[in-house]
Amino acid sequence: MGHKYQAVQWNGNKIVYDVYVVLAAGVFFAVFFIIGLAPHGSGNVADPIVLAIRALGVAAFAFLTITLAIGPLARLSPRMRPLLYNRRHLGVFTFLIALAHFGLATLWYHGGGPLNPLVSLLVSGQPGDPFPGVPFEVFGLGAFAILFVMASTSHDFFLNNLTAGVWKLLHMLVYAAYGLIILHVAYGYLVTESGMAAPAFVFGSFAALAGLHLATGLAEVGKDGGMSGRKGPLGKEWVEIGDPTAIPDKRAVIAPLPRGDRVAVFRDGAHVYAVQNACRHQAGPLGEGALIDGLVTCPWHGWQYSPRNGVSPAPFSERIATHDLRLEDGVLFVRSKPNPLGQDGAYVALGGVGSGA
Repeated sequence: MGHKYQAVQWNGNKIVYDVYVVLAAGVFFAVFFIIGLAPHGSGNVADPIVLAIRALGVAAFAFLTITLAIGPLARLSPRMRPLLYNRRHLGVFTFLIALAHFGLATLWYHGGGPLNPLVSLLVSGQPGDPFPGVPFEVFGLGAFAILFVMASTSHDFFLNNLTAGVWKLLHMLVYAAYGLIILHVAYGYLVTESGMAAPAFVFGSFAALAGLHLATGLAEVGKDGGMSGRKGPLGKEWVEIGDPTAIPDKRAVIAPLPRGDRVAVFRDGAHVYAVQNACRHQAGPLGEGALIDGLVTCPWHGWQYSPRNGVSPAPFSERIATHDLRLEDGVLFVRSKPNPLGQDGAYVALGGVGSGA
């Protein structure tokens, strides 16, 4: 976490994950080349270099689609959450494939002329281009630049120094990169080729990814809608949660707050606590995690906080806000206004109300 920065610690989980990713890429390239190098109806065989450029491009797009699908899949099914732990590994691996595609394509198509290859790439538009004077490679270059920035800042060192909000905003540009890649393919390969396999793959991937995000959004709206507007007799500042005994032990319910934020209400045996729902690491949903060793544990990467005061255990120093709780006639209420960072929240002991010690 935030105590100090050190080299990535390779453990068995990460090694196995990366082995599977490399094997998957190897199988993909093998199948791509076997099909691509097979003689076609005219007896012609594809150029191996051109085939390699296309294989790398397709692989980069496929792995990026998978990377972007992990988030919504993990929200829809808890079984997919372990994939989040190594999602950045997959993102960096995707960048390396994109780097190989960019380097090989630039040298092959622009390396033999009088101009610098990068300059040639920017001015190599042809008559009939969808955007006159703008070669389709420019879209790919824009996507590559975004992926380069993301891969370069993927380590938690940058997350802590840029702050979580700025880092998250920067890495949300991945969706802009995805759109640029679709333009790169649509105004490049798809304009010159008549087959339907490539369009079906590109736009099918986009439709599937968009559908996943839409399904996740609708599910989240449904969860919020089920609890929104539940205001009890304590005033607008207090939001009704319901029966505290209905909260599973060591788990939480997530409730929407009036300002658009969310609160995670955890039950630890006979005690109930409330903390902000967003983890300080990557804004992971703390309420979808659990209490492990008495600590709120984020389901994405395992960051932990005390449910009483929101402070991470020593030697770490991260803090999240707590919220006050009240129990009235067996109904639990949470105060929408967060406490100052590091302050104990008023928790509920089933059978009475206590202040965090």
